[in-house]
Amino acid sequence: MYWRCFTGVLSREILKFWQQRTRLLSALIRPLLWLFVFAAGFRSTLGLSMTEPYESYILYEEYIVPGLAAMIVLFNSMQSSLSMVYDREMGSMKVLLLSPVSRPFLMGSKLIANTMVSAIQVYIFFAFSLLVDVRLPLLGYLYALPVIALLSLFLGSLGLLLANYIKQLENFAGVMNFVIFPLFFLSSALYPLWKMREANEWLYQLCAFNPFSSGVELLRFALYEKLATVPLIVIVSLTVATFALAVRSFRPKASKGHFG
Repeated sequence: MYWRCFTGVLSREILKFWQQRTRLLSALIRPLLWLFVFAAGFRSTLGLSMTEPYESYILYEEYIVPGLAAMIVLFNSMQSSLSMVYDREMGSMKVLLLSPVSRPFLMGSKLIANTMVSAIQVYIFFAFSLLVDVRLPLLGYLYALPVIALLSLFLGSLGLLLANYIKQLENFAGVMNFVIFPLFFLSSALYPLWKMREANEWLYQLCAFNPFSSGVELLRFALYEKLATVPLIVIVSLTVATFALAVRSFRPKASKGHFG
């Protein structure tokens, strides 16, 4: 029964992703614009010297590839949460809630399905990054997979937690602008933290305590076959906490023929 439910949720998400070709296109347009346009303009001025996990001088586009990959996971996770709000408004969540399996299992299945979709998008982006000569260690691409999964579970749980407290689609879309952009821009995705410290101390502190920075650095180190222990502990702890809070706060009630 549980396996049938899991495969049903998984196949539904994969089918939605396959049918919505523009979803893949929109997911790739943002990071590719940063990589091909923005990074090209700063290539000669924002290179990085020997700092972990790098062993030599690197160009700027090589630095931002892990950050842009994490951005794909961020946007896809929040979009998946947005679809849950839509399902709740349209009443289609009723079908899932009638299932005899537990709600934590249903939410976990949705997060795993979202993780698979995120991984597909990220590896397509990695393929495009080869066009600008960003060639990462081959084993790094393999080591990055569990990190992508962990980051997707964390961000997906965060999105579900937010969705539990937002009852209308319009409100959720507005709140996402106050979540996605601060998480992304106030992180080490585009600039190293030491550059932020040179610019402004309080800005550095915001970026350093941003959990998305931990996710970006965890992915960055994994792509170079290294383990960032502290970011790993941070992301694992936050994943467990946000998922537990999301499950605890998930209390849909019938109202006007809908669940919300």
